[in-house]
Amino acid sequence: MERRTRLLAAAAITLAQLADVLTPLGEIFAAKGHELYLVGGTVRDAVLGRLGEDLDFTTDAHPEQVQSLLRGWADNQWDTGIAFGTISAAKGEHQIEITTFRTDSYDGVTRNPDVQYGTSIDEDLVRRDFTVNAMAVRIGVNGSQEFVDPLDGMSALLAGVLDTPAAPEISFNDDPLRMLRAARFVSQLGFTLAPRVHDAIVAMADQLDRITAERVRAELDKLILGAHPIDGIDVMCETGLAQRVLPELPAMKLEIDEHHQHKDVYQHSLTVLQQAIDLEDGDPDLILRWAALLHDIGKPDTKRNEPGGGVSFHHHEVVGAKMVRRRMRALKFPKQVIDDVGQLVFLHLRFHGYGKGQWTDSAVRRYVTDADDLLPRLHKLVRADCTTRNKRRAAALQGTYDDLERRIAALQEKEDLARVRPDLDGNAIMELLDIPAGPQVGKAWRFLKELRLDRGPLDRDEAEAELLKWWAANPE
Repeated sequence: MERRTRLLAAAAITLAQLADVLTPLGEIFAAKGHELYLVGGTVRDAVLGRLGEDLDFTTDAHPEQVQSLLRGWADNQWDTGIAFGTISAAKGEHQIEITTFRTDSYDGVTRNPDVQYGTSIDEDLVRRDFTVNAMAVRIGVNGSQEFVDPLDGMSALLAGVLDTPAAPEISFNDDPLRMLRAARFVSQLGFTLAPRVHDAIVAMADQLDRITAERVRAELDKLILGAHPIDGIDVMCETGLAQRVLPELPAMKLEIDEHHQHKDVYQHSLTVLQQAIDLEDGDPDLILRWAALLHDIGKPDTKRNEPGGGVSFHHHEVVGAKMVRRRMRALKFPKQVIDDVGQLVFLHLRFHGYGKGQWTDSAVRRYVTDADDLLPRLHKLVRADCTTRNKRRAAALQGTYDDLERRIAALQEKEDLARVRPDLDGNAIMELLDIPAGPQVGKAWRFLKELRLDRGPLDRDEAEAELLKWWAANPE
């Protein structure tokens, strides 16, 4: 009881910081005889002391009435969610959503509800996904606030447990995306699933197939950007959700036999993810985290048992990069995200050819050029991929990568490695070879770029001499 009281007091202090929004908004609704409640994740986060700029409200006022009430107070308002009873608005730095009380029904085929307006806060809260998101604060006149918790979401929050207001089977049948949201909240909040929620997800995981790829991808991104993504990923794999949306993850749990020993690729990948997170600078890095988690997904398809008890995964980075691109395309990730994660997976193993520094300057240039603006992330991914428990070997690997970074820095002082270009541009090529614009110019340009990577910057006379020599041997 003492901790509950402290949290409520802390939430009141947090919400007091929003007085410039809550007080006038409460007055506006009360003046017209309407109820207004701060609700959902906004209340949950206020109790946890992590309130953001997005504020969710619910009210007995219908959408057209809400529009009228906000007119003249909000900086802007939108009706894009009006079909679901929601009016959105902006006030200063805050994004606001106000939704009419709802008592929805579902057809069991899609996750879109048949929207029906309700008449009370209690019936609105019982339709929500989890009890920790089913708490509300009534905003009254003069900035008054009343905590409303008919489903005892505070007890669930105190216990760090995700449970559903109604039976989980009903909740998940209404909206199967809630199962994936459960894993996402485990990642974001560090909570655990109530046993009945866990069991319902196991039994109903295949219902996630009703959800669009775009919705799934949005939840996966939120999950991997959470504070505890490994816990969320484990929930996905344990309950069968991952098998429906990202089957390459549980596939990494390779069987280990007594004759052919190898690391558990799944656990290794989770360790690499955590170590990559530890190397982040500032905000969570979506690209780095996906690359760290998926860098070895090509191993199951390339596993070979070798004579003498060894196991090999030849070219798993090539296979893995293709698998990453295929899966991320299926999940409707943006093209740039697909390209970046795929390229990091493709490049993550290249450093292991560095040995004890045997790479030529040409090889170093190609490493930097192929990574391009992903180089800082590639540095982190390669370092995170060292999970050996042998401290001497781990120190040697990190020291070798230190050496590579020093060589990159030294070359960058002499050359602009971030913009490796041929020493002659297209116009100079056409003038020297006396050819018009066309495919031959492109071939000559690529030859000069390869030459630049191999030998570093050339003066103009050298570049022209090399180009003329190449042209004489390759006139077509």
